[in-house]
Amino acid sequence: MAELKDLLDERRKMVDKKATQHREIRDDWNEKTKQFTTTRNELNNEVRELIVQVREQRDLRDQMNEMVRQKKKERDGANQAVRDAKDSMREKLPEQPQQFDRRGRPIRPDTVQSLTRTMEQLEREFGMGKHQGKNEIKYFKKMKELSAKRKRLQEQESISGTAEGNKELKAAVELQEASHNAVKEAAEAAQSAHDLMIEWNSEVDRQREKAEAAHRKLRTSKKEADKEHSLYIVSLRCLHSIQDILRAMRGASAGQGQRPTASNETQDLMAKLLSGETLSTDELMQLQRFD
Repeated sequence: MAELKDLLDERRKMVDKKATQHREIRDDWNEKTKQFTTTRNELNNEVRELIVQVREQRDLRDQMNEMVRQKKKERDGANQAVRDAKDSMREKLPEQPQQFDRRGRPIRPDTVQSLTRTMEQLEREFGMGKHQGKNEIKYFKKMKELSAKRKRLQEQESISGTAEGNKELKAAVELQEASHNAVKEAAEAAQSAHDLMIEWNSEVDRQREKAEAAHRKLRTSKKEADKEHSLYIVSLRCLHSIQDILRAMRGASAGQGQRPTASNETQDLMAKLLSGETLSTDELMQLQRFD
């Protein structure tokens, strides 16, 4: 009998140790579950805030795109005004015979604007050193010819009343340039809003992946905590079975009338545990203590 009691007491200590290990591991997993839950919730909140920002940026981009369309319409009107001004000037200029180059292609007649552009191009080339030596004489001769021709055209425009047309053309060109710049600015703003929307959308994906990873860890930790809790409950049941056997052995030694029993409180806790009710940590630890 003494050998059996020693064996049971040894087993009781072993099971008690296992129960303690399972309880501590379970508590560690429960703590991790709390941490993962907090992390997941924080990341989900960030995702929701980023989604709001993405939507706001998308709305801004759409507004900028609508502005681009409006500015393009205004620019089209300015382009038409330039074309109309040029057509009006051509009608007032004296009709010139059509000229053709060696290949029979029509040559566009010179205008004050085209001659000015040619002279400015030659001046830039001269400043870059492209007309040196003998070519320098040709350069000055060419510039003199172009200047005289431009002067004659200016006089013709003045006589024919196209000077006023030039003013209209200049105003139309300025409006055209302003409209083009407005389109460019609106397009850049729309592109900037789109780029920022894409950047935030990518951030949403990154944060959502982190939140999902935290949720997976949460599920794993909860599963492990539940497993350790189940093993802890099994250990407690084994522990109390051994305790019941030891009490019975002590009762047999002391006489039937003096058989020790577990306390009423302990019995109540075991009854609750076996019926499937949930016990607090303090109650479970009380069950683990040997009466």
